[in-house]
Amino acid sequence: MTWSLKMRFALAAAGVAMTMACGGGEKTPPPATTATTPAAAAGGTSVAVAAGDFGVPECDSYMQKYVSCIESKVPEAGRAMLKQGLDQTKAAWKQAAATPAGKAGLAQACTQAAAAAKQAMGAYGCAW
Repeated sequence: MTWSLKMRFALAAAGVAMTMACGGGEKTPPPATTATTPAAAAGGTSVAVAAGDFGVPECDSYMQKYVSCIESKVPEAGRAMLKQGLDQTKAAWKQAAATPAGKAGLAQACTQAAAAAKQAMGAYGCAW
């Protein structure tokens, strides 16, 4: 795994930590409807992940769980920052998954990211 990819993982983890430190751990009920976020309504970046998006099961699973957590459990005020960090992670993982060596490294990286997210996102009541 390249240094740049490791840095992106670190930044994503820092984003999660900052959100939790800034009150992201407050639990609020999920919205009654599945309304489109303002960014998606305005044609912004979407973090929806299809099965097999990376071709690495550990990464596909991580993304699906993380997106579900953000959309159903994270208060609206914290969603934008988490989605931005997730978009950056997704872009880095897609780039890494473009090569066989990158895919091999992603399996371990995504397993570690999932373990960290399980603990961090547990504050929102997300099941991992």
